[in-house]
Amino acid sequence: MKCIVNVTSNWGIGNGNRLLVNIPDDMKWFRTHTKDKIVILGRKTLDSFPGGKPLKNRVNIVISKSRKGEVDGLEGETRLIYVDSVDAALDMAHEIINDYWPEYTDDDVYVIGGESIYKAMLPFVNTAIVTRTSVMLPADTYFPDLDTNEDWELTETSDEMEHEGIRFKFCTYKRK
Repeated sequence: MKCIVNVTSNWGIGNGNRLLVNIPDDMKWFRTHTKDKIVILGRKTLDSFPGGKPLKNRVNIVISKSRKGEVDGLEGETRLIYVDSVDAALDMAHEIINDYWPEYTDDDVYVIGGESIYKAMLPFVNTAIVTRTSVMLPADTYFPDLDTNEDWELTETSDEMEHEGIRFKFCTYKRK
C-alpha cells in the first residue's frame, strides 16, 4: 500500500481542515497517481473536498465512526464506501481487489489523509509519495517525519520546481 501527501519543511500538512499550499503540478501529480485507484481517507478529509464529494474515478473508502456501512456515490467510476476502522478499511480494499479488480494489488491502494489516518495506516504502507515544499507555514496537522524514522529511506527525488515562489520536489520513501 502507498500513501501520498504534500508536506511543508516541518512536515505540516494542514491548518483548519485545509491544505497548506495549492500547487497545480502537485495536484496533477496526485491525480496521476490516484486516478482509477482505491483511496483511503478520513471523514474530515472528505468534508474538505469541494462540496464534500468523493474524488472522481476512484473508490473512496472513508473511515468514519458515524456512517459505518453506508455506500454512496455509485456513479460511473466513483465509489464512496464508509467503514468504521482501519481494519475495516484494509478489509474493504482487499475485498475490492479480490472480488472486483483482480488485476490490482495493494500498490493500487493509496492513503490520502488526514493526520490521524496517515498515522494509523503508516504501519501498513510500504511506499510514501511525498511532495516536499520548502516553506514553513502555520499548521495544526502533521505527517510523521520520515527523514528521522529509521524504518524509512528516501529512494527518489525529483529536480526542484517552483510555483509562485514556493520551491518543491517530489520524493519517494520506501520502507526498509
